[in-house]
Amino acid sequence: MTTSTLKASVGFATDKGIKADNEDFVGAIIPNEPQLTHKGITAAIADGMSGSEAGQLASQSCIGSFLSDYYSTPDSWSVKQAGQKILSATNSWLYSQGQIRYQSTKGMVSTLSIVILKSTTVHIFHVGDSRIYRLRQGNLEQLTRDHRIYLANDKNYLSRAMGIEPRLEVDYKTLPLEKDDLFLMTTDGIHDFIDDKTLKQLLIGDTALSVRAASIVQQAKDNNSDDNLTCQLLSVDGLPDAKEDEILRRHANLPFPPLLQPGMLLDGYRIEAELHASKRTQIYRALDTHTRKQVILKTPSILYDDDTHFIEHFLHEEWAGKRIHHDNVLKIISSDRTKSCVYYVTEYLDGRTLRQWMDAHPKADIVTVRKIVEQIAKGLHAFHRKEMLHQDLKPENIMFAPNGTVKIIDFGSVKIAGIAEIAPLGVDSNDNILGTLNYTAPEYHTEHRGTVKSDLYSLAVIAYEMLNGSLPFGQDMPENPSIGYLASLRYVPSLHHNPLVPTWMDGALKKATSITLQLRYNEISEFLYDLNTPNPSFMRTEDNIPLLQRNPLRFWQGLSVILMIIILILLYRIAG
Repeated sequence: MTTSTLKASVGFATDKGIKADNEDFVGAIIPNEPQLTHKGITAAIADGMSGSEAGQLASQSCIGSFLSDYYSTPDSWSVKQAGQKILSATNSWLYSQGQIRYQSTKGMVSTLSIVILKSTTVHIFHVGDSRIYRLRQGNLEQLTRDHRIYLANDKNYLSRAMGIEPRLEVDYKTLPLEKDDLFLMTTDGIHDFIDDKTLKQLLIGDTALSVRAASIVQQAKDNNSDDNLTCQLLSVDGLPDAKEDEILRRHANLPFPPLLQPGMLLDGYRIEAELHASKRTQIYRALDTHTRKQVILKTPSILYDDDTHFIEHFLHEEWAGKRIHHDNVLKIISSDRTKSCVYYVTEYLDGRTLRQWMDAHPKADIVTVRKIVEQIAKGLHAFHRKEMLHQDLKPENIMFAPNGTVKIIDFGSVKIAGIAEIAPLGVDSNDNILGTLNYTAPEYHTEHRGTVKSDLYSLAVIAYEMLNGSLPFGQDMPENPSIGYLASLRYVPSLHHNPLVPTWMDGALKKATSITLQLRYNEISEFLYDLNTPNPSFMRTEDNIPLLQRNPLRFWQGLSVILMIIILILLYRIAG
């Protein structure tokens, strides 16, 4: 039986044992909404290395920095992205402090093991020899492996720990959660002195978690533990429905608005004109009577008021846009006023789309194209920094502001890594590709997930089309292209359309639009550099390019002249 939210309880116990100081540290956070949904529940344990100069400070720093920094990362980041960035930064700080303050690689060293419960998944980060166990239906399983190397004569040492080396290697894994799962986190002062059978016996029962934790600590002490003793218990008391994202759908119970007419007032927005309508959405220009500024209202079509999947996507679109703040991305306007129906508000742009601009400027000059591409790339980078993919970049989804600034204006197909962990909304489903065929990266058609390289492909297709007035493979992409069809596509060099495009620039376009994912640039910045700076590997002299490719018209004209001369010679010989 599931509940609407994730629920858990925590208990811990710690004791310095026979040591003078307790260098272990534990911590846990069970946040309120919306962080409970977007970030999850976190518990961590650390053991400062006894041979280090400041093990106690190191363990406290590991726990404190992770618990505070994790909940400060963008909601759009995946758990893995957030965790790895924080741990890498913390490790670098510990290592540098050890070098500066203690002149030793053992200055500030600690183990660190972390459990994060998010939606119906547990995420585990681990470095060192603290441990994480899971008790499920009476079975106790160790989920981490000790990063400890054993030598002869019972000597051993930590092979991995926080702060011991400048580069950090962390074990990371995910596992599905079940209600009543119980996670046990221990330092070596516990698990080195209690066998698994005894641990399981001490865990099973109905007593409070803190009582069970205390009994485990006491058992290790009774078994003559010679180290600090700490354990933490985290119980899964309830799980959310994995198919629903309560935060995205918090407005899903609101009614859909009717078709709006000029002069109508909706929550303080006076409708001025309908700018666009499709079977899925309507877009209106409106006046915000509170601020006296013109805005755009986007509303869902009443035809989909009973389609929960459509509602999720519409709310997802607003959620994604609100988390991007960049000059080259359309601004979604937040308001504290209560909504009476489903819609969202954006800034008003009195300009034209890139498609309209391209129609008016076929085969645009290279300098202008570069400037436009650079602005689009900056907007894409704002998405990628938040671990989002746009997935539907095309000229119709790019607009010019009155001051000439280029803005990405659509969020309907955005994939958000953090939301994908909560609930699959179908944004990246290969069965329902939301991009536009001519600009959609080939991997979406071959059962592969999109990456930054997929957005790069779309950007490069747009750049090619602006320069050449055509598509890079010379034809429209069919519906559901097969792997064989994609493999048969051949890039059409720019010189076939626009001889003013330098060969080295065309080389950059060719690489960025490669059908094979691995052959594309790894980063959009690399593509921009080669688009502005001649890459020697793309440099080819005109003499090395066959005339048929360099100038087909001249080739056939020359061939015709040669054939005519041959015919005249043959006629002359026959007549003679």
